Amino acid sequence: MLKGSAMLPLEGVRVLDLSRLLPGPYCSLILADLGADVVRVESPNGADPLRLMPPMSGDSSAYFHGLNRNKRSITLDLKRREGVELFLKLVGAGFDVVIESFRPGVMDRLGLGYGELCKVRKQLILCSITGHGQAGPRRSKAGHDLNYVGLSGLLALTGEKGGAPAIPGAQVADIGGGSLMGAVGVLSALVRRSVSGEGAWLDVSMTEGALAFLSMQIGARKALESQPERGAGLLHGEMPCYGVYRTADDRYMTLAAIEPKFWQQFCSAIGREDLVGEGHFSGRRGMHAKGELARLFETRTQAEWVALFSGLDVCCEPVHEVDDLFEDEQHRARGSFVSVEDAPREPMAQVACPIRFLGEAPSPASAAPSLGADTDEVLSSIGVKSHDLASLRKDGVIL
Repeated sequence: MLKGSAMLPLEGVRVLDLSRLLPGPYCSLILADLGADVVRVESPNGADPLRLMPPMSGDSSAYFHGLNRNKRSITLDLKRREGVELFLKLVGAGFDVVIESFRPGVMDRLGLGYGELCKVRKQLILCSITGHGQAGPRRSKAGHDLNYVGLSGLLALTGEKGGAPAIPGAQVADIGGGSLMGAVGVLSALVRRSVSGEGAWLDVSMTEGALAFLSMQIGARKALESQPERGAGLLHGEMPCYGVYRTADDRYMTLAAIEPKFWQQFCSAIGREDLVGEGHFSGRRGMHAKGELARLFETRTQAEWVALFSGLDVCCEPVHEVDDLFEDEQHRARGSFVSVEDAPREPMAQVACPIRFLGEAPSPASAAPSLGADTDEVLSSIGVKSHDLASLRKDGVIL
């Protein structure tokens, strides 16, 4: 039975998110979905550029809505002394975590470096998510996800043998290397603080986070006669048992029958027992088997292959297009999408938090806030009077 109103694990944790674009907001989305009170801090003179990136939903980007549900929004001009003082006052009022994604040194120049923040809140956790980290010769260079996956070595292994590296379908360094690593760091720091009372400064490099995805490849490097190559090896599409195959209707199937028992069952299901001994070969034998499979897969539509393999453990599944996801029976059974009812225009489907607490009902989701929607409420909570708010707004410190 679902309890329905169980306490979320991060209820009572308060987060100030100064970051923009993707890595920081997705990091704070994880925390918000787990119950933290996340307050986005944006400039009244230049809000998060993601708010304006098409396609739009209402007055904000649909991308922005997908990353910022369950949060509040305030505006502060941190280039003004008054804005910095208000931010420090917020930190001192009991916020637990600050997330930022400026280049190294910017927080210090604003007067909001870790040392200054600790003066008002010794137990503070500062999570700095940057492209290259707080140290090293590349620390201040601009970049985006594609640059980071390229520098990590991950891009070099993505794509077909003999072809160019393929741009990943999602922002691997931003989300996997930055957001997720940042969230793990914040949660770890909160656990340590509960024991020691100490705060922490987390230095999260998106490039290093993407590099972590190559842990197996780097670990195996000395055992290999040469460095890993794109499209080569068991897990990169060189062998028949692990690859993507086109179907008769120009769609695709993924085959990942790595274990011999799955490969044998697959070959039996397609009536090609003669290929059982060739699934894990590269070179001429592997190319022959891959060619045979490619021709075979093109004899049926994707739906026909799905029907054939239904109920069988052969590790062969369809490549879903985005619109297919909403009709997928597993996603529907799991509640993989959440409907944000108060989103602009109409209810908006968003990816639900993938972390589930069994036996507990998911919490309802609120739409991403409009710019500065909660400024008065949040600043009033730290003692800023209504006439001071009016003065700050007139002076452009808040919107």
